[in-house]
Amino acid sequence: MAVECDGTLCGVAIIGRPIARRLDDGRTCEVTRLATTGERNACSILYGAAARAAKALGYRKIVTYTLESEPGSSLRAAGWQKTAKTPARGTWSVPSRPRYQRDLFGNDKRPTGPKIRWERELAA
Repeated sequence: MAVECDGTLCGVAIIGRPIARRLDDGRTCEVTRLATTGERNACSILYGAAARAAKALGYRKIVTYTLESEPGSSLRAAGWQKTAKTPARGTWSVPSRPRYQRDLFGNDKRPTGPKIRWERELAA
C-alpha cells in the first residue's frame, strides 16, 4: 500500500506473513517494511491502513517491530500496543544456513539491537 501527498508518492508499506514461525498461525500478518519520505503523519496513515486492509482480508492480528531506540509514536497514534521485547540478534547467519547481511541499500551494516514487537488486534 502507499500514501501520497499532493500527487507525489511519500510512503509505502509491505504486509506479509510473520517472520517469526511461532506467530505464523494463518490469522496473523506482519508489516515487514515501511518507508516514507518523512512527510508528516505518513507512517501513522500507513499503519492504520495496513490494519484495516488486514482486517478486511480476515486476519485477526497484525504485528510489526521497531528498534528499542525508536519511539513508536506513529504506531501508538494508529492504535497499536507494545507487546514484547526481543533480544538483539547480531546476524541471521547460522552454520546450517550461512547468509551475507546487507541493509536495503546494499550496505554491509544494518541496525541491530533489541526490538519491540507491536501488535494490533483486529477481530472483535
